Amino acid sequence: MTSASSSTSPAGKIRTAEAGESIGLLDRVVKKTGAGYIFQSATLDVLLSGNIPDRLTGLLTQNGETGVLGDDDGNRLLSLKRTVFDTAEADCMEVELPSSAGLMTFRIDLERISTHGTDGILSVITDISETRHRERVLKTLLRELSHRSKNLLAIIQGIATQTARQALSLDSFLVKFRGRIQSLAYSQDLVTDSSWRGAFLFALAEKQFAAYWSEPRMPIVATGIDAHLSPNAALHIGLALHELIVNSASHGAIAAGVNSLTLDCFETVFNDKPALELAWIEHLPEADHTRDHDEPSFARTVLERVVPIAIAGKAIYMTRADRIEYHLTIPAHEYEILTRAEDYGEDSFQSTR
Repeated sequence: MTSASSSTSPAGKIRTAEAGESIGLLDRVVKKTGAGYIFQSATLDVLLSGNIPDRLTGLLTQNGETGVLGDDDGNRLLSLKRTVFDTAEADCMEVELPSSAGLMTFRIDLERISTHGTDGILSVITDISETRHRERVLKTLLRELSHRSKNLLAIIQGIATQTARQALSLDSFLVKFRGRIQSLAYSQDLVTDSSWRGAFLFALAEKQFAAYWSEPRMPIVATGIDAHLSPNAALHIGLALHELIVNSASHGAIAAGVNSLTLDCFETVFNDKPALELAWIEHLPEADHTRDHDEPSFARTVLERVVPIAIAGKAIYMTRADRIEYHLTIPAHEYEILTRAEDYGEDSFQSTR
């Protein structure tokens, strides 16, 4: 059923390849490309085939289409073959078959060809399972990205609204709003770098501190568990740390240039389930009796309401003339306790684990 082909002999003379030799060469070519083929007569008798996937070898039998693909896809393929033969217009279809390795997808390209006076249907079969799997994964990732983007936009909208309500002037609004958006950006960078798995607590704190402390050694000692936070927890706890750091940089330990901050993370129980408690303790170098430490503000709203609600935990925020304390309970679904491959250098964020 195949036409002879020409080739060059070692002596440089042109010779005609035998039909069997051409078929052997064709089989080698299709194996290299990963495709299989079936050539059938007008009555759909199989005249020639090669490199058929194991899952589709039943197509070589009489009326094997329905036996392999089922009634719906099998009859659709039979109808398509007849249409291609009658119209001489090429067409294709895809079929999906379950397997032990998962869903397999095959593309079947159909074309009417004529060789040695015989008209027939050539079916070229390509396994596109990996391509379709990657497309499904990509669609899932895009949906997840869209979902996370909407959540992030909702957070930004809330920050903008609340910051505007508390701001005394446009300049004040811009400074505070930019700082909070930058805080989200820092947290998001860590989440993105981890392929959306989250961020380590101490790395998150270091990232938030960097904008307000130029020295290599941070003005805080981190102790306890360096938990790996979920993406949701990383964004919101990063925002809480930002508010605590800004307050300290404005009229606290950072403003005074003293190392009187501690950040501790330890295991606890919340609603009868394992949890972590994050404790921020800041000793003020000089007691400030002039400020109203219980005054309402967006920072207090973030620390006492927004963050604990977002992670389904609880928080206690205490401000006194000589110290500031913040305790945040993190439920188990918002973190993992992992071992980090890398360690912090001596001149970086101080941690005790």
